[in-house]
Amino acid sequence: MRVRTTSAAACAVLLAVTALAGCNRESTDSGDGGGKVGIDLPRSDSDFWNSYQQYVEKGVKDGEVEALPLTNSQNDIGKLVANVQTFTDQGAKAVVMAPQDTGAIAESLNTLNEKKIPAISVDTRPDKGDIYMVVRADNKAYGANACTYLGEQLKGRGKVVEFQGDLSSINGRDRSEAFKSCMDKDFPDIEVFELATDWKGDVASAKLQSTLAAHPDINGIYMQAGGVFLQPTLALLEQKKLLKPVGAPGHITIISNDGIPEEFDAIRAGKIDATISQPADLYAKYALFYAEAALAGKTFKEGPTDHGSTIIKIPGGLEDQLPAPLVTKENVDDPTLWANQLEKKS
Repeated sequence: MRVRTTSAAACAVLLAVTALAGCNRESTDSGDGGGKVGIDLPRSDSDFWNSYQQYVEKGVKDGEVEALPLTNSQNDIGKLVANVQTFTDQGAKAVVMAPQDTGAIAESLNTLNEKKIPAISVDTRPDKGDIYMVVRADNKAYGANACTYLGEQLKGRGKVVEFQGDLSSINGRDRSEAFKSCMDKDFPDIEVFELATDWKGDVASAKLQSTLAAHPDINGIYMQAGGVFLQPTLALLEQKKLLKPVGAPGHITIISNDGIPEEFDAIRAGKIDATISQPADLYAKYALFYAEAALAGKTFKEGPTDHGSTIIKIPGGLEDQLPAPLVTKENVDDPTLWANQLEKKS
């Protein structure tokens, strides 16, 4: 569904059909709108981001935006900068990106701002620079909720390994800081081993092996990204004969972030306990929605939306914080979770 070229038409269609947010808070004339959108995919080594790509490609195919050929920066900020430059050379009127290094994209954002090309950032919030909209979940809640779950499952005692994401990314920082703050405050008798991984599964596996050798009584793991950490972690634990089912003596309690189908399978099999579902489908849906809204000249305000999220003010722009539910054995088969919908389509 495309956003129309007048605010009134957009509100009528969007509220009637899909109850999307923002129309009742717009304060702009949409103008002529139109133009092509440059979309950069951040990486292809993560099941989560591969799922996001499928949703984006479907949205483009369905005509939600008119897009230039998609690019993939492969977790390389230099490639992202070059891809954004290519978009501007090709006449893009809006850009969708997901910078993995959130501190190094400011210059590109400044260039886009100078050219009056609105930028939408997905999943990550740039550290500096003006941004039209960030489409993201509350990553501090990821860390805090993972801490609370682990702390309660372990009854406030034990040793926990935390696979930290890249700390040059605001997501890695938010999750790590929130997890530490919660553990320090609420579960002081749990010892946490913080393992920096740069979002790399092989790094996490190697560091976990070393930690287990020194501390064989590890009884909890927090994986900040199941899409890259799940398989190498399960493989290592199985090799070490430490992959005990949930409820069995010696089981290591594991909570993850992402909500991919493989995590759901691991929950069903009793290999891990829980994950927090990042909404890959909604990331794609609202990235395209806000790109089209930007082309139409729309603006948004802080406050609750009509799609269960909250728009907050951030330095340089706004952020739509989408809901990210905790998934356990009790609700892993919920048909509304995007990973279950993805499996039905495959």
